[in-house]
Amino acid sequence: MGLDIVRLLELTGWRAFDVDDRGRVLAGSDETGSVQLVELSGEARTPLTELTGAVSGRYLPGERAVVVQHDTDGDERTQLSLLRLDEERTGPATLDDLEPVVRDPEHVHRLVGVLPGRIVYATNRRDDVDFDVVIRNLDTGEEAVVYDGGGMVLDVALSPGSRYVAVTIPAVRALSDQLVVVDTMPATASGRISPLTERTEHARFTTPGWPDDETLIVTSNADRDRTGITRIDRRSGERTWLITAEEHDLTGWLSPDGTALLVHANDDGVSRLALHDATTGELRHRVPLPRDGWCGFPLPAPVWSPDSRHIALSFSAPDVPGDAVVVDAATGAARPVTDSTAQLADADLAVPEVHRAPSRDGQRIPCFVYSPTDPDPELAGSSVLVIHGGPESQSVRAFSPIVQALVGRGHHVLVPNVRGSTGYGKRWYSADDGRDRLESVADLADLHDWLAELGLDPDRAALWGGSYGGYMVLAGLAFQPERWAAGVDIVGISSLVTFLNNTARYRRAHREREYGTLATDADFLQRASPLSRATAIAAPLFALHGANDPRVPLSETEQITEAVRAKGVECELLVYDDEGHGLAKRANRLDAYPKALAFLARHLAR
Repeated sequence: MGLDIVRLLELTGWRAFDVDDRGRVLAGSDETGSVQLVELSGEARTPLTELTGAVSGRYLPGERAVVVQHDTDGDERTQLSLLRLDEERTGPATLDDLEPVVRDPEHVHRLVGVLPGRIVYATNRRDDVDFDVVIRNLDTGEEAVVYDGGGMVLDVALSPGSRYVAVTIPAVRALSDQLVVVDTMPATASGRISPLTERTEHARFTTPGWPDDETLIVTSNADRDRTGITRIDRRSGERTWLITAEEHDLTGWLSPDGTALLVHANDDGVSRLALHDATTGELRHRVPLPRDGWCGFPLPAPVWSPDSRHIALSFSAPDVPGDAVVVDAATGAARPVTDSTAQLADADLAVPEVHRAPSRDGQRIPCFVYSPTDPDPELAGSSVLVIHGGPESQSVRAFSPIVQALVGRGHHVLVPNVRGSTGYGKRWYSADDGRDRLESVADLADLHDWLAELGLDPDRAALWGGSYGGYMVLAGLAFQPERWAAGVDIVGISSLVTFLNNTARYRRAHREREYGTLATDADFLQRASPLSRATAIAAPLFALHGANDPRVPLSETEQITEAVRAKGVECELLVYDDEGHGLAKRANRLDAYPKALAFLARHLAR
């Protein structure tokens, strides 16, 4: 038997937010029950924060100080504060110990860059919808708005002399970006904004970096199915491919000195890393990770030290709860600075097999299958499909206490990447856009039809998912009621119409690109909503939600659970007043997830 859910949830995981020139790592640890900042230096571990919610941060270059990003109970209205590390302190800092930098709890302030004596952040305080990019001088408090051209700002990069600012914003098509450059020299508040790509182009433009003031190096899949690394001329917009691969999506992060690129290849949910020359694209070193695992989103992105000598990574694998790793940029050697597996003792965590499930139209659905080694006889042959959120996201080979607990109980766990998932090219992640929404739901039926080939019982199969994965759970139960024996919905969308009407204002336009607009697609959005077919739901439902969720409002769960209960179907609902989009606090996870697992065990037993 594997570890039980309580033991799994109590494991400490680490992530790396930053690294300084001396190799000290600004890490996140959830040992206290939510992610707090800890500095790792040699063998020393110094707790830095003790806030009520999850935090992140960056070192301030040239100073012993950290810019802390924090919100309140998962509301995602992040605020920015300063923690000076050279001041004497008897323990981790509370909110009262932090020096306010940008505090306005009605709006979002997201840290997007740090410079000596300055920070760069994006905020929606102007109109509560569009994000502006602001550079703030920490000594004087003076601020300069360098971009106010509208949109939900994604990536921001300043040129070496700080004259030019590259900004990526959502384009017209789903999961597409527009890259613009701002010249900050003109007297106007937002400078002169020059588009480098068209708003109508169906392509990604991410992780921009400036090797010099005339050139950008960007991750893109313009005119390609897979992302690669391209060089873009600031003046003409001319593109030259630097590094590409036909079989993998690539992502690149440019070193601060502009000479090297850390390149991440997505190999079916496993990270393959290498260091390349930023001018020629030639391979310098491969970066060996501790084992097959993952170091990309949703973990913090890799970050270079200011002197370009070190790279901090966040690493996880199915049997690794999460570690901080430092890469020597001169050699490519990767050194873990934490060891989360030491907590496991002799426990044997499950590692998945990689499959391609057949679909109705000849496509093959990527799927990881976790199998129990010593299942409870009552649960042998049962299965749980765990569906990721997004939908523009990917299930990867990283640690999940939920997956491990389900396997430990005796369920087979299938973790698919249905249509709409990233990591498998533009064609696959675009296959559920707009009025093709139900194509991804149909993939659930194909996966169910495949269960018998794995020797599993089709009558004892359940769905589990959060956020958009929660929508998929509800859609599976509503549109395929004869197939599923139970469902666990975490902060899921029950109606695409009410979701778009009630989500945070700054998110509505962003999400309409993916789902369709209320102005032109309301009829289809209604048909594709599980709430519209709630009377068809026959399987028991377990739902949980955070009261402060700004993405998927609590009302989405309340209306579907009310409809299911009205039909007389078993339905459990848990609401947590101090949570947002998911459960960030261990105490709440320890309350919710054992109940969810017991619910599934009850309904999937022979």
